[in-house]
Amino acid sequence: MFKAALKILKEIEKHGYQAYIVGGFVRDYLLGIESNDIDITTSATPKEIKEIFADACLPQNAYGSVTIIYKHINFEITTFRREANYQDNRRPSTVIYVHQLEVDLRRRDFTINAICMDRNRNIIDPLNGRKDLKLHLINTINDAQQSFQDDALRILRAIRFATILDFSLSNEVKEAILQTKYLLKNISYDRKKSELNRIFGSLNILKGIKMISDLGLEEPLELQNLSKVKPCSQIIGIWAMLNVDDIYPFSRNEKTQMEEIRKVLLEDPLNPMTLYHYGLYSCIVAGELLGISKKKVNKVYSKLAIHKRSDLKITTDDILKTLEIEAGPVLNQIYKELETLVVLNKISNTKNNLIRACKIIYDKITKGEK
Repeated sequence: MFKAALKILKEIEKHGYQAYIVGGFVRDYLLGIESNDIDITTSATPKEIKEIFADACLPQNAYGSVTIIYKHINFEITTFRREANYQDNRRPSTVIYVHQLEVDLRRRDFTINAICMDRNRNIIDPLNGRKDLKLHLINTINDAQQSFQDDALRILRAIRFATILDFSLSNEVKEAILQTKYLLKNISYDRKKSELNRIFGSLNILKGIKMISDLGLEEPLELQNLSKVKPCSQIIGIWAMLNVDDIYPFSRNEKTQMEEIRKVLLEDPLNPMTLYHYGLYSCIVAGELLGISKKKVNKVYSKLAIHKRSDLKITTDDILKTLEIEAGPVLNQIYKELETLVVLNKISNTKNNLIRACKIIYDKITKGEK
């Protein structure tokens, strides 16, 4: 991918324009971190890029990048630009194409993300991003407070980069966050969740949580349970501890998983009935949060006689015919009793044993016995 990107730069330059790899890839390259997230910036306008690469997809709005497919790889190419008049503490209302690389770099967030590489792999760094890389420091390019006022999501991006890279926030950045953190309430929950996912998904999560707490971001981010969070290899486990299902956007399946994880945490992920009711995944996640190994949970789960109701060696017709009854609420009650007996190994999962158990269960129900 890197070699293909360098060829794109060469192709653009052949047509008389400037072109560079910029941002995260160059930062990671200098840090010795493998990355395939390559962004290209150029003096060519989208229409001029279209003339060079016939299959280029032009942006649908003024903020968009041109997407091209080169060597079967998608690349996004953005024209040098200057931005002004930010709206809603997130996006600029004015975008003007320019011809100077440094003008484009000055609109970006942090110095470490404004380092460029040309087609010969030479590093272009007019804003001294490499200095902050060596110092392991997160610094904004422009005045920090103004930078966060322009785009409040940069507050979480600063914490995300400091977390993932194990860097520190500069004193100016920390002070600016304290002054502008209230603006996070203006940012969409989708965007905040995306950044938080990357913080929570980092092996350095505890550093990220500490920064959020130390800077007093729990309230604007609505993360009241942050102090209870423990590292977890599954991000859904972290969100389950935060209990913000009705605040942040989650799919129906994610909400179900979080609810199940919380229930398992109150029970025992090694209990056969808990495993049967909530399934392997939820019990593994809850087990990790409780310090129980995945191997232990898997071992108990693998020994369950059944993993779902349909595994029972008896059908609804068998039950109805045996008891000479019509289908109704009592049927579900019988099934639940059968499941419990089989999962707890009180009877074996054979048709004859299940039929005998049905008769006993139904007799107790009809006599009102517990």
